Amino acid sequence: MARPKSDDKRNALLLAAEQVFAQRGLAAAPTSAISKQAGVAEGTLFTYFRTKDELVNALYRSIKLDLADALMSRFPRQGPVRDRLEYLWNAFVDWGVANPQRLNVLDQLSVADTVSDESKAVGYEPFAEIETLAQTSIKTGVLQAYPVEFVAASMKALAETTMAFMTAYPAEATRYRKVGFEVFWNGVTGNTKS
Repeated sequence: MARPKSDDKRNALLLAAEQVFAQRGLAAAPTSAISKQAGVAEGTLFTYFRTKDELVNALYRSIKLDLADALMSRFPRQGPVRDRLEYLWNAFVDWGVANPQRLNVLDQLSVADTVSDESKAVGYEPFAEIETLAQTSIKTGVLQAYPVEFVAASMKALAETTMAFMTAYPAEATRYRKVGFEVFWNGVTGNTKS
């Protein structure tokens, strides 16, 4: 009779994969290194994940759901668009500063060919409300009529720049968080102060 699987071992393997991917990169991370980092035999990894690709997809889903919880659990569903986007900005920046390794690995996984369309759909679903907000805000003229994907990518890039400055200059972290959002908001609304 096979032993029941342990959530603790599964979670240890996911954390080990995150650590190894952050250190070595996704392509250069053998399953043996992940097993060693988790403190289990390599065969144990394959008891929980049939392939490295399955492990990659499970990790992608885990990180995306953690990020969704950080952004969406207290997301204000009413109120001015600016306030709602600033809430998302602050939640994302806080999560990224607190979880630099997870952010690094999520960036790698987001462009990995091994992440399935199904995993991408699962990872996207909790954020659908944000896309709807952006589309509605464009239709009503609150935001410029830029492609939503471009706005999202711009927000992410500027937020990651902000995170880097907040980490490098912790005494100025509050200022950089605010300045970063102002630059983003002015860019997507067309507000230019000359």
